[in-house]
Amino acid sequence: MSTSHGNAGSAWKNLAADLPASLVVFLVALPLCMGIALASGAPIVSGLIAGVVGGLVVGLLGGAPLLVSGPAAGLAVMVFGFIQQMGLAMTCAAVVGAGLVQMALGGMKVARAALAISPAVIHGMLAGIGILIVLGQVHIVLGGSPQSSAWQNVRELPEQVMSLHGPAAMLGLLTIALMVVWPMLAKGKLKMVPAPLVAVVGASAVSVVWGADVKRVELPANVFSNMQWPALPTDNWGPFLVAVLSLALVASAESLLSAVATDKMHTGPRANLDKELFAQGAANTLSGLVGGLPITGVIVRSAANIAAGARSRMSGLLHGVWLLLFVTMLGSVAGLVPLTVLAGLLVVVGAKLVNMHHIRELSKRGEVIVYAATVAGVVGINLLAGIGLGLLVAILRLLWRLGSVKVDVTQANGEHLVRVSGSLTFVGVPRLSTALAQIPAGSKVRIDLSVDTLDHSGFEAIESWSDTYRKTGGSVVMESLEEVWVRSGTTQASRSVLNTSVSSNKLASEGAP
Repeated sequence: MSTSHGNAGSAWKNLAADLPASLVVFLVALPLCMGIALASGAPIVSGLIAGVVGGLVVGLLGGAPLLVSGPAAGLAVMVFGFIQQMGLAMTCAAVVGAGLVQMALGGMKVARAALAISPAVIHGMLAGIGILIVLGQVHIVLGGSPQSSAWQNVRELPEQVMSLHGPAAMLGLLTIALMVVWPMLAKGKLKMVPAPLVAVVGASAVSVVWGADVKRVELPANVFSNMQWPALPTDNWGPFLVAVLSLALVASAESLLSAVATDKMHTGPRANLDKELFAQGAANTLSGLVGGLPITGVIVRSAANIAAGARSRMSGLLHGVWLLLFVTMLGSVAGLVPLTVLAGLLVVVGAKLVNMHHIRELSKRGEVIVYAATVAGVVGINLLAGIGLGLLVAILRLLWRLGSVKVDVTQANGEHLVRVSGSLTFVGVPRLSTALAQIPAGSKVRIDLSVDTLDHSGFEAIESWSDTYRKTGGSVVMESLEEVWVRSGTTQASRSVLNTSVSSNKLASEGAP
């Protein structure tokens, strides 16, 4: 009996903490759901639907209790491209397909495989998306319209600045100012009031008092009667399948890395990544079926959730309930929000995706070239090309490192000293063999293996040469190859674990709502 009372007391304590936290997350999520829909080229209601589904479905089924899910800025550019290419109905069908792929992957328990993607590629992808969001949305802030590519947005920007469109530009710039200034001015309990809410409410209130003649958010009177049902392609399935797989890949990677990063922020139960991936897939399947945007776990909303004192999954679930009540009962309030205000919000959100802290960390680890290649590909070509280019550079960098063996042969006191350093792998074996072939037969040879990586090819190359050299009358002295193998393998494994831990904790989505 006492245990039952204890469990009930604990549940009430959790609810007392989760209820106010859910309201904070709701206030953060509401303007972002609308803004991300705007950046995606989708109806505003699609972003709100995704927020509702993400809160309710992932809140119920997710494997990371304090992770908050919903539409993410990291997918906005991708979705915009798919809507332009295939239309909203087919894009919704692609979201359904991506969700089914995620559910299958979660069921096969391969979630941790997504963590194998180089963090430099993820960071670069999000930074490139942030740049594209800023370049596109700044035109709306200034009262104009975004262009079809990054280069055209840059080329048209001076003309846009010279012809500011009065009230729209003033409201957009006011939103950006409030987003930047509020975190610096808020003290005490006011810090709990999220900057996106302050910016959107403040600028919208100014627009109403001013009577500004600007375009505003439009929501249907009855959301349920205006849902966009998905539609499959009738002939050309290529672009559709590309959309399904790319959405599944990017959404899964962002969600799982966010779950890992969220674990670092609290001391509660650890994330079950396979369960989380399955829940994300279920949410995307439902969101696509009812006309919503794709969903991921998002780190900023999750951080706000944890900072507000959330203790269980109930907080994320309740934030979905509040979004649902807003959409169904208070949708007319959204009609007071000017589109230029949402664009101003997105400019700041996009700028935060270019995180200088990540760039400094990647520079220390020598991975900034992977980051830069990904950013260049995303901005200059498209999202998938950027990811592909980043992965290619990451692989080439790995091969270069694997082949970066240094072999020095010196002679002193009648003995040849061979110093081998770096990574002795199959890539570097030809260089090692060339150096060893220069040693005259019958000499005394001492080999110093100061390698940080030794693979099977390198092991066999050294062993085979030393055996052959001894048979021809020479002598070879060196450390046991088995000891070198164990030492280099342990060092490399430890370094890998450390890098994975650091990279997961410093997720690219730190700045992505």
